Amino acid sequence: MGMLSLPGFLSCGKKKDFSLSSVKDAHASDNDENAERGNWSNKGDYLLSMVGYAVGLGNVWRFPYLTYQNGGGAFLIPYTLMLALAGLPLFFMECSLGQFASLGPISVWRILPLFQGVGITMVIISTFVAIYYNVIIAYALYYLFASFQKVLPWSDCFSWADDFCSKTRLVSDCNATLHGEIVHANYSFITNNNLTCINGTMNYKPVQFPSEQYWNKVALQRSSGLDETGNVVWYLALCLLLSWMIVGAALFKGIKSSGKVVYFTALFPYVILLILLVRGATLEGALDGIEYYIGRQSNITKLMEAEVWKDAATQIFYSLSVAWGGLVALSSYNKFHNNCYSDAILVCVTNCATSVFAGFAIFSILGHMAFVSERPVSEVVDSGFDLAFVAYPEALSKLPVAPLWSFLFFFMLLLLGLDSQFATIETLTTTIQDIYPKVMKKLRIPITLGVCILLFFLGLICVTQAGIYWVNLIDHFCAGWGILIAAVLEIIGIVYIYGGNRFIEDIEMMIGKKSRLFWLWWRMCWFFITPVLLMAILVWSLVTFSPPTYGSVLYPAWGTAVGWCMIIFCVIWIPIVAILKIVKAEGNLCQRIVSCCRPAANWGPYLECHRGERYSHIVDPKKEKEHEIPTVSGFVYTQQ
Repeated sequence: MGMLSLPGFLSCGKKKDFSLSSVKDAHASDNDENAERGNWSNKGDYLLSMVGYAVGLGNVWRFPYLTYQNGGGAFLIPYTLMLALAGLPLFFMECSLGQFASLGPISVWRILPLFQGVGITMVIISTFVAIYYNVIIAYALYYLFASFQKVLPWSDCFSWADDFCSKTRLVSDCNATLHGEIVHANYSFITNNNLTCINGTMNYKPVQFPSEQYWNKVALQRSSGLDETGNVVWYLALCLLLSWMIVGAALFKGIKSSGKVVYFTALFPYVILLILLVRGATLEGALDGIEYYIGRQSNITKLMEAEVWKDAATQIFYSLSVAWGGLVALSSYNKFHNNCYSDAILVCVTNCATSVFAGFAIFSILGHMAFVSERPVSEVVDSGFDLAFVAYPEALSKLPVAPLWSFLFFFMLLLLGLDSQFATIETLTTTIQDIYPKVMKKLRIPITLGVCILLFFLGLICVTQAGIYWVNLIDHFCAGWGILIAAVLEIIGIVYIYGGNRFIEDIEMMIGKKSRLFWLWWRMCWFFITPVLLMAILVWSLVTFSPPTYGSVLYPAWGTAVGWCMIIFCVIWIPIVAILKIVKAEGNLCQRIVSCCRPAANWGPYLECHRGERYSHIVDPKKEKEHEIPTVSGFVYTQQ
């Protein structure tokens, strides 16, 4: 008696294809549990990809500044609390959601069809962010190449500088003692008469340091505002092209290739941070910088200010990259029984520890800069672009062997940006794979490259002379409210409509049965604390909204209008998809809404062997059609 197996799943996920024209997807391998979508080659690939996605530029250029601004070491108290109350619960929820269904951020909303627009919003926002994030990587590449010179080009006021450029502060006037009387005079009079300024009475001329003028005049060729687009800055355009080529090369085989690249891009920044910290700690003035960051300057009374708690919650929320769709996409390639609980805790703790660690490396060198330039630390501290491309490069230029330290710093920024970008593009390709699996299986490499090429051309507006204004505009609108709205709807939909207890049962199918005590904390957060905190941040952000500015440059009215159009375009899909789902449903209005609030018929674990009794009813019409299974009981046909 012979046995002939039909095309289907012979064991859990091992799919045998009898087609003569079988096309092998580079994204999947024969050893994968899920032979259709593919899995991570090993646990390390996934964890480092998650760490690389979560740990980004904000850990280096935003967290240290917020800590200094909000009471130093005291800021770690609200920061840690917000990690436990808002960041970790949402992070764990998204990792569990993606792993359970093995689907990307749009298709995973089979769990609640009415809210599928939330997934679309996440993907569109990720697309906007991918456009400008790679421009920042291009800036880092430009400075990296500029570091290959014996004398750093921003170390002094060279030919590109104007009259306001100076390496030191210039005194304009002060008080001095003349013939026993205190007089106020300009500095030239004081020096001509061999007088000495009285301490604390000196006023300084408005000057710009070489690094600031280099950033604006040379690197960006910055125009006067958004109205003046100017030309494409050719060397930034080439750096942008190179950054997209790196991203495309790392992702040409999907997670199979990016999972190996992150072993370098996610780990090497820690080596560089350690080198910068050791070097910084040996410099004069380093202790002053660290004290400003997290030492004697700590102010516990700051915890009484609501702004401090808002900053802590916002930083945690954005730092962990929740509600962007990337966590769902990356986790969808896990094996079903992977312990996503321990993964979530490990990645979150690593992310926050990295932020604290980076602060020591940043402030030790800024402290030395303050010492050398005879300024208080508060005058050399900055955040965002000004820290990464003005203040820190200025500090590095004052060190012996300055090009080496500059190269290391910008190489670190490059790596921090790249692995976050890998995950963002993987989110987009995962979405395409879920919608068009057959096309993606045959054309993964051309589609991935096509996405990179398209986003490169869309990003060219950001490397014009007005490019920095566009980068700031997209960041101000798209990376703010849209993400908060998506996060609030995500947790409300899953916990209050799908059912928090039902979702916990889904998680237990993956990680095993847990005690009620184990789930007590997560229930408290998911059902009450986390949604309330997210709503509070959203309302606060709306109430305290201010029109975008870049430094002292105001945006024109049409620029603000474009920003509003971008955010509306991102979130408008939430009501549009909800209305379409209700229209397509059957019954009266109430019945239609109730129907759309139930999971789709094909919601559940991707592979049949994982469905158990709870999801044994699932029949996926796509799979039936794809495999063309005849009317035979089971997956095995018996031939006499």
